Amino acid sequence: MKKIYFTVFCLAILTTGLSAQTIPTPKEFFGFNIGDDYQLANFTQTEAYIKKLAESPRAKYVDIGLTEEGRHQFMLVISSPDNIKNLEKYRAISQKMAHAEGLTDDEAHKLSQDGKVVVWIDGGLHASETVGIHQLIETSYQLITRNDDETKRILDKDIILMVHCNPDGQELISNWYMAEKDPLKRNMNVPRLWEKYVGHDNNRDSYMMNMKESQNITHQQFIDWIPQIVYNHHQAGPAGSVVAGPPFRDPFNYLYDPLLMTSIDEVGSAMNSRLNQEGKPGYTQRLGTEFSTWFNGGVRTATYFHNTVGLLTEIIGGPAPSTIPVVPERLIPNSSTPFPVLPQTWHFRQSIDYSLSLNYAVLNYASRHSDELLYNMYQMGKNSIQRGGEDYWTLSPKQSDAIVEAAKAGQPVDTSRRARGGAAGAVTIGGARNGNINIKYYDAVLKNPDLRDPRGYIITVDQPDFATAVKFVNLCIRSGLIVQKATAAFAVNGKNYPAGSYVLKTNQAFRPEVLDRFEPENHPNDFLYPGGPPIKPYDMTGWTVAYQMGIKFDRILDDFNGPFQRIPYGELQPMPLELAPVTAKNGYYLSAAANNSFIAVNDLLQAGALVYRLTEAIPTEPAGTFYIAYSDKVKPVLDNAAKNLGVASTKAATKPKAITPITTARIALWDEYGGSMPSGWTRWMMEQYHFPFKVVYPQEFDAGDLKSKFDVIILVGGAVPSPREGGNFGGGGRRNDNIPDEFKTWTGRLTVEKTVPLLKAFLEAGGTIVTVGTSANLAYDLNLPVHNALVDNVDGREVPFSGDKFYIPGTILRASVDTEQPANYGMEDEVDVMYDSSPAFKLDADAASKGVKPLMWFSTDHPLRSGWAWGQQYLKDDVAAFSAQVGAGMLYSFGPEITFRAQPHGTFKLLFNELYKK
Repeated sequence: MKKIYFTVFCLAILTTGLSAQTIPTPKEFFGFNIGDDYQLANFTQTEAYIKKLAESPRAKYVDIGLTEEGRHQFMLVISSPDNIKNLEKYRAISQKMAHAEGLTDDEAHKLSQDGKVVVWIDGGLHASETVGIHQLIETSYQLITRNDDETKRILDKDIILMVHCNPDGQELISNWYMAEKDPLKRNMNVPRLWEKYVGHDNNRDSYMMNMKESQNITHQQFIDWIPQIVYNHHQAGPAGSVVAGPPFRDPFNYLYDPLLMTSIDEVGSAMNSRLNQEGKPGYTQRLGTEFSTWFNGGVRTATYFHNTVGLLTEIIGGPAPSTIPVVPERLIPNSSTPFPVLPQTWHFRQSIDYSLSLNYAVLNYASRHSDELLYNMYQMGKNSIQRGGEDYWTLSPKQSDAIVEAAKAGQPVDTSRRARGGAAGAVTIGGARNGNINIKYYDAVLKNPDLRDPRGYIITVDQPDFATAVKFVNLCIRSGLIVQKATAAFAVNGKNYPAGSYVLKTNQAFRPEVLDRFEPENHPNDFLYPGGPPIKPYDMTGWTVAYQMGIKFDRILDDFNGPFQRIPYGELQPMPLELAPVTAKNGYYLSAAANNSFIAVNDLLQAGALVYRLTEAIPTEPAGTFYIAYSDKVKPVLDNAAKNLGVASTKAATKPKAITPITTARIALWDEYGGSMPSGWTRWMMEQYHFPFKVVYPQEFDAGDLKSKFDVIILVGGAVPSPREGGNFGGGGRRNDNIPDEFKTWTGRLTVEKTVPLLKAFLEAGGTIVTVGTSANLAYDLNLPVHNALVDNVDGREVPFSGDKFYIPGTILRASVDTEQPANYGMEDEVDVMYDSSPAFKLDADAASKGVKPLMWFSTDHPLRSGWAWGQQYLKDDVAAFSAQVGAGMLYSFGPEITFRAQPHGTFKLLFNELYKK
């Protein structure tokens, strides 16, 4: 028996030795240590090294999908050799604990003992933040080769998912940086976005999942592994610190389970303590940072709505040495920064070492609290299922405010839909509340049956753009939600619904995510002090996806059932199958209300079909409907639209008389050196909807003769700033020093002196310009009869509203629409728009006589639908969008962000309608 034990012991030692010998160090593989100054690894090298690490019995290489540029996105799973052999077992346990379905508490306790805590650590999301991917390389190497007691315990208790978030960006940034032979001249001033379409906004895509990388990531986070901890690495820390991390500042989103917030704080404290223990100063938290837990769209923050402990650190450093500056207020120890860092020169390797310590702090905490983390995820899921299955009132700023208002008025609270939508206002963070309010006012709100959380939502087939509704349903499915589909017609509360309608109930583990997709976000009033300036939110304050996408749904307050079939987790739904059109010699109609109709129309135009739009309504079709003349080229395209796009065509009884032809336009999309994210998102949208276009840089605009090259010019937000920002447009102007010749034509800026006269000449010659967001300010440079609505007149000068008077950052508002205008074909008379500190206008008295017409406006003093709208009453009767005839051409100016991050499908048509030659 002793001989057997001795043999096993020797084999174990031999295996460990062989593993260490066959795994090269980073320096042996890359030619430099990770963190050496002026040295970066590219993705090709990193991928090869990760595959080398995966030869260890402690690791498994997983390809989680292709990127937008076609590279393979990897996830390296690291754990003990025994755990690696049983990954499917532990993945199933993680899923069971997350879903919390059909388990007793005793069964969940046993699974928490039998399972392994799953910890996600990523890197490289923002490619210019080079610490992220390099710490991932170093941490992976350390975990696979170290044999100290802490590492062995981590490997035994934890399953670690090491995920590369942006392979394309690493390849671009590192190759560009290392191409310069003189290390002191190396830079990251790359000519384009370091994610093919969206750059930095790849961390704003986790609830829409437009990008392939986002889809790959969220599939692992919400469907496949559902980790208990997600650690998202970023840069850079606030000036005078080294790294910002959890615990985070308020506000946190009121939809979360309280156990989630205390868990985040616990892990954050462990991270801070680890650095303090190792003598590494400069960690800042809470009020020392700008980062909150309100927003849903980030790789970290989206996980909160799935009961996952999401962590973020923002660390300083990069391949070139930098300096920690003197920031006196950071040198005072306090609860936000207990161990201040002193001013000093900082090197890349120091950031890698800090990141390694922070990773180990998280992994060590997870290993010591493995069963607790697993059980807590179950408990939060169980809580959600219970809350969704009974009468429940979520505590929120609007509820608190409603209690106060009811007490002030001494009368029952307003239970209208407007009050539920948050338009009545919100409490101020830290604001005082009268402790003597009578309990009856509490009861009037938080026991009012009309103000209960819904038990579920029904998305009916009967809506103008059901194909877009199916896209919304698929977003819910990608988010790991339980979705059901009606197999037969049914009725709820006296309303009939057809077969094929979708149902989402709130009695499921990821209930916060369900509510977040349908309900308005009610952001609290967050000011530096009472009467002071607003505190800028981390990102959006309101984003309700169902609102943005224009989805028609019903909120159901009581439990309901029907002939519903549950869709398996992660099983995406096909586009609704429409009947293929019969041969129609008089032609066909396509609805202008359906976004996918534009794909079909563009395919038809590409095939050589004749396409028109109705300029007047007929008994069966509204104005704006597409009419397609019959030809042999038409039916195959319409067959495809019916089968794959969910677009139904109808037979024309006769050829309509009031029609105007449309043809493919030559479209110019503005961009700049370094890449514009709004332009990138628009570029992606245009590709999805099959619009041909050309990306055009400032120098080509300034070359003139625009009408001979283009029919339509799109100027997205950032191309044309407000007049107070100066005469140069866009942020892409930069010196040509050290820029390769092939990219020098991308540099420059649009200017008032040179570019505006050329744009005006383009319009006068019959061209069309569409401006979005801040670029709507082109109207001022063209001296059109419009002016800024959001100003005070001070001593004869227009002064923008102060933040304590008017502040609407990243919020959904309701606007009225003139549906008679061709620019608005396919729209309804009201629409939810994304308003992000956007322009709003007043038209001069003579505007109509000069060819300027309002397209959208804010008709009430309470347009807020979701988010934070301080001073929203000042928008009443302000114009949100207008058209202006300039010579023979047309300018269409949209203040709201109608294409924002490719999210507001409900306003896509406002752009698409203008992109044809008419």
